[in-house]
Amino acid sequence: MSSEDRKRIVILPSYNSGRLLAETARAVLAVWQPVWVVLDGSTDESVGEIQDLARTEPGLSVIHLTENLGKGGASLVAMEAAAKAGYTHALLMDADGQHPAQEVAPFMELSREHPKAMILGEPVFGPEAPAERVKGRRVGNWFANLETLWGGIRDSLFGFRLYPLKPAIKIMRSIRTGRRFDFDTELAVRLYWAGVEPINRPVPVKYPEKSDGGVTHFRYLRDNLLLVTTHTRLCILLFPRLWRVWQLRRKWLSPRDI
Repeated sequence: MSSEDRKRIVILPSYNSGRLLAETARAVLAVWQPVWVVLDGSTDESVGEIQDLARTEPGLSVIHLTENLGKGGASLVAMEAAAKAGYTHALLMDADGQHPAQEVAPFMELSREHPKAMILGEPVFGPEAPAERVKGRRVGNWFANLETLWGGIRDSLFGFRLYPLKPAIKIMRSIRTGRRFDFDTELAVRLYWAGVEPINRPVPVKYPEKSDGGVTHFRYLRDNLLLVTTHTRLCILLFPRLWRVWQLRRKWLSPRDI
């Protein structure tokens, strides 16, 4: 592992992810270390399982939050701790078995080649993907494209992403929003506004069945209302930034898709 690789970390934010948390952590540890798991107020069996795994895996660390802060809040805690420990980049991925561990190394390689960019996963859905999740995200993606003047964010909701920590933390500290389901959308758009180039890479995604340990905390009405509020706010905030965003759009007229 190169000196640059040692500055890159994988973060798994988790809230009651069941047995798939430990399975996901094992899969990631096989291809990349270190891995940090953030237990975001979890109370299920995943807590004991991941703590047991951490006792036998030196590359695994666990941050246990007693209060549920939401995905964005928990991710910020981990990103701040990672930056304090000397890491420069963090790959965030879901802990519920949706994202393939084999994509971690290619994302890290892209980050080495483009250290100032955010590397965004573009989901490739299988036939088992819930139709409402696949179709519903099209509206959100359209608004994210509007907010960046079609500047290259291929998917605004996908949680498999690699961020440069310094600008990501700066943005998250400057706002009170983006702490829950709105985290992935708001951070990507605001990073774009801040001049962080998006680079997209297709990533297969699967939705494990309940019989396989699949867990979802997605609430259709609640989470979609949150996204409506988020996009309304971002569209309003776009207006004073139009010239700046247009300049970035011209700079990245042909966003790099890998």
